[in-house]
Amino acid sequence: MSLRHMIDFEELGRKDIATVGGKNASLGELCSVLRPYGINVPGGFATTSQAFRLHMVENSLVGPVEHALEAYHNGDKTLAETGAAIRALIAGGRFPIATEEAIRHAYRKLSREAGKDSVAVAVRSSATAEDLPEASFAGQQETYLSIVGADAVIDACRQCYASLFTDRAIVYRETHGFAHEAVALSVGVQRMIRSDLAGAGVMFSIDTETGFPDVVLIDAAWGLGELVVQGSVDPDSYQVFKPLLGRHGLRPVIAQEIGAKKRKLVYGGGGAGVQEVPTDPEEQAIAVLEESEILCLADWAVRIERHYGCAMDIEWAKDGLDGKLYVLQARPETVQQRREGIERTYRVSRSGPVLAEGAAIGQAAVTTRW
Repeated sequence: MSLRHMIDFEELGRKDIATVGGKNASLGELCSVLRPYGINVPGGFATTSQAFRLHMVENSLVGPVEHALEAYHNGDKTLAETGAAIRALIAGGRFPIATEEAIRHAYRKLSREAGKDSVAVAVRSSATAEDLPEASFAGQQETYLSIVGADAVIDACRQCYASLFTDRAIVYRETHGFAHEAVALSVGVQRMIRSDLAGAGVMFSIDTETGFPDVVLIDAAWGLGELVVQGSVDPDSYQVFKPLLGRHGLRPVIAQEIGAKKRKLVYGGGGAGVQEVPTDPEEQAIAVLEESEILCLADWAVRIERHYGCAMDIEWAKDGLDGKLYVLQARPETVQQRREGIERTYRVSRSGPVLAEGAAIGQAAVTTRW
């Protein structure tokens, strides 16, 4: 069987984690199976794990990486020194000719489909062991947004390869017993949605705090969705009651809270990537999503959950040019599914000074309001 360097999302599915990683396999599933049911998913392609391993071999990187890790284990180098050295080795390598040609060809095709000479894309890392039930590799490797031009895409792919050895990823694999050489890196290249002109965010098909399965939680902010994913912006929050979705005449949005949304990510212009800018007072005061859009996203979340057979963690975006909603990623939700079936109750026993304010994360009580 000949080596495949690149595969379109439409040819991929959940079975292909070993070939393109969990993130890209899930994107393929969305494109090939769920898109026909009305769920909008931007097109794209993924490099294969075989292409990554070929890159390591042809650039003679396997031995140097092993030696760098051995020096770290022996205490001769720090984690930061080891990670930086390995990333420099991988980023400094040249793509095998066949891999580079496959990426350039796929990018030109994606640009033509978008009606552009060079379409803006998101370039995302996808490790071959991520999104497994027993592990969560999400966020350990790099993502590059608003990349324009074939040369820039090639460079971003190479940087994604290098990010397989971020300091965090090295520690996580060793802590959880994953051999470094057993994990490969696929790169997903996906058409950017112009959410810088609208909004984006995340949604869960389960209440991630309590485990209650009958609600969809949606967070939304202006601009690109990375600030919501990172938890570095106070977004709008919506809750939809799943059992009443689709019932004639019922619009089961059961909670809505307008967040501060003080900053947003937008295109830098001229292929300059993205930049973080303040939102204006009007944007901060109004909701990102209309009720019909909230219900549409919730319906998609339920459809995706039903297809996968488990609670889902989904990234979405709204295109400010065509006005449409899109699903960018979908992965199994890991927090509630890995939680032990033990109920704990917390009580705040005394008051104290305010140390921080914002959206709550975690399960303990830190304040009460009467």
